[in-house]
Amino acid sequence: EIEVLLGHPGGPFWKNKDDGAWSIPKGEYGDDEDSLAAAKREFAEETGLTPSGDFIPLGEVRQPGGKVVSAWAVEGDFDTANLRSNTFSMPWPPGSGKLQEFPEIDRAEWFALDIARRKILKGQAGLLDRLVKHKLDE
Repeated sequence: EIEVLLGHPGGPFWKNKDDGAWSIPKGEYGDDEDSLAAAKREFAEETGLTPSGDFIPLGEVRQPGGKVVSAWAVEGDFDTANLRSNTFSMPWPPGSGKLQEFPEIDRAEWFALDIARRKILKGQAGLLDRLVKHKLDE
């Protein structure tokens, strides 16, 4: 059975959200960076693991906010207890003037496809369908 690794976004906004909140590890890249190289870099930054293997292109999806996400799948194993995410800073609590750091991903989990479909952000759900199609075509 296919399982997918999803990350739960860190920070106070996402703290109590679960279904529909999880995401593939991702980030932004410029016109001068190869999208697969950027995906590998972002995965390493958000998980602490450098991915390797045969990467399967899953194409692009446009999320409801307009962000375009390019994604790949790769077979691997990752002990989620070893998650080491980079951090971001934001003022928190609002109006306090205090700047706090939060992990980009506060936890990661492996999910069977039926559960992953419930957990993943709506705008990324099509990536799961593409992964299944690729596996069926093998």
